[in-house]
Amino acid sequence: MTAATIFAGEERQKQQIRRRERWLVALGIVLHAMFMLSIFDIYFKTPIVHGMDPVPQRFPAPARRLVLLVADGLRADKFFESESDGRFRAPFLRSVMLEKGRWGVSHARPPTESRPGHVSIIAGFYEDPSAVTKGWKANPVEFDSVFNRSRNTFAFGSPDIIPIFCSGLPHSIWASYPHEFENFASDASFLDQWTFDQFYSLLNRSYNDNKLKELLLQDNLVIFLHLLGCDTNGHAHKPFSSIYLNNVKVVDQIAKNVYNMVESYFKDNRTAYIFTADHGMSDKGSHGDGHPTNTDTPLVAWGAGIKSPKWLSHGYHPDNNLHFVDNHKHGMATPSEWGLTGIERVDVNQADIAPLMATLVGLPCPVNSVGELPLQYLQLNKGEEVEAALANTKEILNQFLRKSQLKQLSSLKFRPFKPLANYSTVLGQIDDFISARDYDAAIKSIENLRRLSLSGIHYFQTYDWFMLMSTIILGYVGWMINLGIHILQSHTSLANLYVKKSHAVHHETTMKKVYVAGGLLMGLISFILFIEKSPILYHAYVLMTVFLWTRIFSKIKLLKMIWRLLYNRPLKANVNLLAFSALAFLILELLVTSFFERKLYTWCFLFVGVVTAIFMVSFAPRRFLMAIYVLAACWFLSIFTLMPAEIPDNTYLVVASGAFVVLVALSSMWFDATSEGNTFKQLITKFDRDKLKFPFLFYAQVLLVGLSSVMVLLSTSHRAEKRELLVVHQLVNWLIFGISMVLPLFSKTALLSRLTSIFLGFAPPYLLLSIGYEAVFYSALALVLMGWILVECTILCVTKSKESLGNLEEKLITRQHESYLDLSHIRIPMAFMVLFNVAFFGTGNFASIASFEISSVYRFITIFSPFLMAALLIFKLLIPFMLVICVFSALTKLLQVPRMGCYFLVILFSDVMTIHFFFLVRNTGSWMEIGNSISHFGIMSAQVVFILLLFALTNVYTKDIHVSSLQSSSRKKL
Repeated sequence: MTAATIFAGEERQKQQIRRRERWLVALGIVLHAMFMLSIFDIYFKTPIVHGMDPVPQRFPAPARRLVLLVADGLRADKFFESESDGRFRAPFLRSVMLEKGRWGVSHARPPTESRPGHVSIIAGFYEDPSAVTKGWKANPVEFDSVFNRSRNTFAFGSPDIIPIFCSGLPHSIWASYPHEFENFASDASFLDQWTFDQFYSLLNRSYNDNKLKELLLQDNLVIFLHLLGCDTNGHAHKPFSSIYLNNVKVVDQIAKNVYNMVESYFKDNRTAYIFTADHGMSDKGSHGDGHPTNTDTPLVAWGAGIKSPKWLSHGYHPDNNLHFVDNHKHGMATPSEWGLTGIERVDVNQADIAPLMATLVGLPCPVNSVGELPLQYLQLNKGEEVEAALANTKEILNQFLRKSQLKQLSSLKFRPFKPLANYSTVLGQIDDFISARDYDAAIKSIENLRRLSLSGIHYFQTYDWFMLMSTIILGYVGWMINLGIHILQSHTSLANLYVKKSHAVHHETTMKKVYVAGGLLMGLISFILFIEKSPILYHAYVLMTVFLWTRIFSKIKLLKMIWRLLYNRPLKANVNLLAFSALAFLILELLVTSFFERKLYTWCFLFVGVVTAIFMVSFAPRRFLMAIYVLAACWFLSIFTLMPAEIPDNTYLVVASGAFVVLVALSSMWFDATSEGNTFKQLITKFDRDKLKFPFLFYAQVLLVGLSSVMVLLSTSHRAEKRELLVVHQLVNWLIFGISMVLPLFSKTALLSRLTSIFLGFAPPYLLLSIGYEAVFYSALALVLMGWILVECTILCVTKSKESLGNLEEKLITRQHESYLDLSHIRIPMAFMVLFNVAFFGTGNFASIASFEISSVYRFITIFSPFLMAALLIFKLLIPFMLVICVFSALTKLLQVPRMGCYFLVILFSDVMTIHFFFLVRNTGSWMEIGNSISHFGIMSAQVVFILLLFALTNVYTKDIHVSSLQSSSRKKL
């Protein structure tokens, strides 16, 4: 066989492997995307069902109209507490709580965002998670609401909220201001004044518009004023700022003005008022998660149909029995600084506000509402209370019955919810209690029926739980086995053996039989799912799982061959394999634990620093200074996971970190410039002595880093003083951002030179997007990445020390293709995963929805633009990842191991963690725990796509990196 024939065969094999890998990557993307969606099918299916009739109210409406005031982003404590001088921020609403109405805390359910909060308040159910795909700005499904049921609705406020509920409502009159009004660089309380002015103008117009006045004088009327100022000011200036706290006073004044104006206009004392908020605001100016600062919002109700305040006797202790739908209990101790301990506090779940509003104006509860009517707010007689509670419970029962009916129609073997099998009997007993005027017994029966109905709704939402869980787990295991088979047959020494024995392994007839059997099984399962009218994603989950296992069984002979090879290996080799596997599994479990306790990375890097330094000194005594460097770099990085997740503002630290970036780059260039004659250093440098040691490009990048530090100081100080960012500042920042990202493409292609240029190129954008200590973290991570390179170089030199230098030089010069992976190379993807997760958690827990610091984008944009702001925040998050991946890609070239093989190992290890997180997903308990469990699973499941995209992005910078051929000092002893 000629050399040309062998070479052609190798090329065909490589092309076949590349095609197989492209196909495998596409399969992995589809699989992980589908299985991420499975979480919502298993735990959080939409509560909305259609085809139910509303339950009318059987007693006169207490009020003719309702005024709903929602102060977006107003947290409870900042509303209720007093100021340092003893005065309260909301004197009017406080007088209402003391003299006219009822008060409490409304407990929101995450995600604590504006749209889900308003859906809970107005429609009475907790948002369908699919709404996030539309940015919480459009209805993923149509739903009923108090506005739908009203005779007329008048609404004014934010363009992100008002159109959601009113744009498709023919009996509504509404208006919203332009998005450009939402400027984070100014005091946003004028937005609330705009909303009030619109309502004031509406009433004034009605004096000259008989048709409008006729609409206003009708009953079943709802007036909705959305006040966005607190939310915008909270994001821009934090909830402790004077601007935010003053906005609370503005909101209170608007509530007073609205009350006086409405009472003066209608003069019938038949108006009910509800004041609340959709969500709160964290101390750092964000929201979204389940922290009490985000979930606790004020609720004040007064007017027609609302009870007067109830003063408590001395020593009274409130009942602490408020629960969420998921039985998550809320604490109800009233802080003494609120000055309200003597007045009864009635807390509600946010969805309870919808049935309260509907009952006040005599409307049926929204048909999808799961809220419990808070009778403590309503001024009704005992019989009316029972009728109101019964209508609320029947509406929830109807949802259960509809879900049960739909599932029974589509199931081959229906499993009913047994506790409600005799619901009609219970309804009959309640009617008997009402007829006998035994209202206490009726209320108890109604509450028990409501509780069972909610449990029944949850039962049918998780009806297919076991089937889906089994399918997803089998799918992940099948994918991992397929991935492992590909790595073994394409990127290990088994590849050659596989080709030689391909005639013994591949039996085309057997494969055809397996695929035919798999196809028949897919068809049978799809037919069953079709008869049961299962969602299309159920078909996708099952078909994907069957397909993956069909591929496994089609390679059964290859698996047998692998088993025989392992069986015939020496015992020591198999023991090493088990030891490496156990160590890898232990590291992966530690990485899982780090999602809950990021301080683990501190201990990890303290330990790794010591062990690595000992290794380098033991095997390369001449490299004592490098060992000390690696130890210091690891210990320095370990500090950051002890820092608070909420990054405090420190502009001067950001500016100083620019100087640190330059110092790190100068050290790297000095190392590069002094590497002549040093074989070890030549592994990561490339000699071209005709070029300057410090080229012009390096000076340009250093200049951009310095300029970005100056712009951080100028932009921040100017915005703090003038409350707006100059256009010239924005333009300069954007230019620095763009130019710095392009310059690394023109740097030298030696490994260290290119990586240094990449480090300098990413630094200006990162500095401009930083607000505190995370700017220092950037350089600390780079120092550890440099240490990783030095350690791998040491391992490479130690590995080759038994070979003559001539043989080493010949191997490095002549070897043009990547070598195969061996067991020791597992350290590379493992180290990558640790560093990748450190980049993720080094500056906070980004797994939380509310952990992003939005003020970090104000040096580029101040006008509210959610997509651009989110893009900047995500890009800042990506920069440390890109550094890690650039180094990872460079090391695969240095060590001459297959990069795609290492990438697939990373995905394989990530999926081990994904399965662990899949079992940790919760749909009960606190909503902070539920939200974090979902985000952890989603983050790991998305890594296959996330890392692949980053590989593609960083490949632009790393594809032309060259490592040394050791030509200049080939005879120097290693």
